Amino acid sequence: MFNTLFTGISGMNAMGKGLSVVGDNIANMNTVGFKSSKVSFTDILGSTIQGGEGQIGRGVQVADIYKNYAQGTFESSSNYLDLAVDGEGFFVVGDKGKKLFSRAGQFKLDREGRIVNAKGYVLQGYKSDDNGVVTQEVTDLLIAPKQKEARATTKVTFGLNLDSRQKPPVNPVFDNKDAATYNYSSQFVAYDSQGDAHQVTAYYVKNAGVENTWSVNYVYKATPPTPLPGQPQPQVQPAPTGPQALTLGIPNADGFVLAGTQQIRFGQNGELLNDNSNIPIAFNFGPNVKPASINFDYGQGVEEGSQTGFLGTVQLAADYAVHELYQDGFTTGSLSSLNINKEGKISALFGNGQTRVLGQVVLAKFTAPTELARVGENLLAETYESGDPIISGAASNSLGRVLSNTLELSNVDLSEEFIRMISYQRAFQANTRTITTTDEMLQELLTLKR
Repeated sequence: MFNTLFTGISGMNAMGKGLSVVGDNIANMNTVGFKSSKVSFTDILGSTIQGGEGQIGRGVQVADIYKNYAQGTFESSSNYLDLAVDGEGFFVVGDKGKKLFSRAGQFKLDREGRIVNAKGYVLQGYKSDDNGVVTQEVTDLLIAPKQKEARATTKVTFGLNLDSRQKPPVNPVFDNKDAATYNYSSQFVAYDSQGDAHQVTAYYVKNAGVENTWSVNYVYKATPPTPLPGQPQPQVQPAPTGPQALTLGIPNADGFVLAGTQQIRFGQNGELLNDNSNIPIAFNFGPNVKPASINFDYGQGVEEGSQTGFLGTVQLAADYAVHELYQDGFTTGSLSSLNINKEGKISALFGNGQTRVLGQVVLAKFTAPTELARVGENLLAETYESGDPIISGAASNSLGRVLSNTLELSNVDLSEEFIRMISYQRAFQANTRTITTTDEMLQELLTLKR
């Protein structure tokens, strides 16, 4: 009979633990990324009835408390660093060299430009090199570059039609101020090593005496040296009139410089044969910047490996037209905005229109995620039972996607928790009733002595 008392106590203890788990779930129903827990009960075997006709149990005990890792619903956010995992996987955060894991994706930037959670643990990811190529080195994700350095122009690509009906200019002395000395012109911007823009003009001259060939003269305006403090300003002389022949690399009276001349040769059908694009043209944009060496590409000619020679610049009996003009330089620019795509790649957009990948968020998965240990602050730690983490980039290796401007809410089902609460409460009351009933029976037993 006394065993019944301990059986009732085991039931009260087990139901009390169940109520504690339910209370924890309800308390965290608004915790981002929280995963609810469930209690698993098991019976306690007692003794065998004399004669072997049956067994009497000694009550109930809590066998396990396991996590429910079902995905919660998503909520939109205005913060691009609010992240959610759509699918399997956990965010990896660093804490003094130790790696912890979480589904909570509320992050922000600290004073050093690192992506951290509310407790200052740094989000981990793949590092990118100076060219924006993602490496396989897992480290703290850092939004470091506030400025995008300038890049000098090294290549200019043209796609033109040079009218085959044009005649060579009568005046063989090229002068950029005299339209009678060239057939066409095209302007573009080239950037020096410090990101300053310079106007360059390409002048197209049909050659006399050599059929289907053109000369391209590249002209820019020289930047005069800046006088040192205390020195007199240079006197500006009035520009002379009349033809001003340009000498290679030397400014004329107007300050214009002929950087170089390039020869372009076409076939009898107007196809490009050779544009000599492998020969760079030298530019000296100023005394305070590096000299520039620019290659001008008019398309792949037949002699350069093209099948047709009609994919770039051509010479046909049609009006002059510019179909393509591209140069690879750009000026400096400040960080304008950040974007995180579904692969977790963090791209920075700068004021000069350039983008650069700063890193990639990594995710971790486990063979037995229910065996992860809770360490508080919505963080989990690996255990021997959970297995080692498999870390990879988002949207790879069966891992989920990363959603920016999104938070994963708790997966607590409030109605289900209330049902469990009522069930545990009634079971607790029933176990107390077992104890009181056993006590009454003991009281009756004691009265027999009287």
